[in-house]
Amino acid sequence: MLAGVSVDYYARLERGNVAGASESVLEAVARALRLDDAERQHLHDLARSTEPTPSRRRNRQQLAATPRPAVLAILAGMTGVPAYVRNARMDILAANELCRALWDGRLDEDKLPLNLARYVFLEPHSRGFFLDWDAVADDLAGALRVQAGRDPRNRSLSDLIGELSTRSEEFATRWSRQNVAFHRTARKRLHNRVVGEIELNGDALELVGDGLTLIAYTADSGSQAADQLRLLATWQATQHSAEDGARAAAATVED
Repeated sequence: MLAGVSVDYYARLERGNVAGASESVLEAVARALRLDDAERQHLHDLARSTEPTPSRRRNRQQLAATPRPAVLAILAGMTGVPAYVRNARMDILAANELCRALWDGRLDEDKLPLNLARYVFLEPHSRGFFLDWDAVADDLAGALRVQAGRDPRNRSLSDLIGELSTRSEEFATRWSRQNVAFHRTARKRLHNRVVGEIELNGDALELVGDGLTLIAYTADSGSQAADQLRLLATWQATQHSAEDGARAAAATVED
């Protein structure tokens, strides 16, 4: 009644029969149900997913395969800010040096791509790294639910969700709740072996033309976290100097 549609029509929507539903009807239902931004977007995505647009979906996935050199240059230029780039499937594709240090080497180039959802739900180390693990897990499951509604024919995404549902009871429980969430900004408490516990702002910046998302960790000005990031950067530079010295010594011995 609040949405201005018949009971029969609304029952069809509840059963997932949203093909042909107009934007105005979807908005009316969203207002009646008091959906938040993520839930409203999910409703529209589910409706659009019934339209035959496979070619556009394939192109979007091709764009998300690897970062362009310009994107990698942006990452490298963010010297004081840990940052990484991921695709919609939550595969971390590239990270800058400070982010690799923050993640204790788990984002080194030879270990990428690293799927963030697999790491959180299948790797025991993630519980020690993400100090608010439950909140991170909730957000990840919600973000994957959003993407599944946006691109339901994506085989690699559905395979990932199936794998997580089978191997992780924590994920299966969260997935069954059918919650959706945007992965945009949040406070992150992390544990790093060099600087210990550090609290940062995590912000997601959409690279729309590439189908990628840049995640940047920033510290409040004058905070303890800002000092910790500077310490981590200094430690990282020292490590590089030591590695360069070792390589130079080895080259001298060979000569």
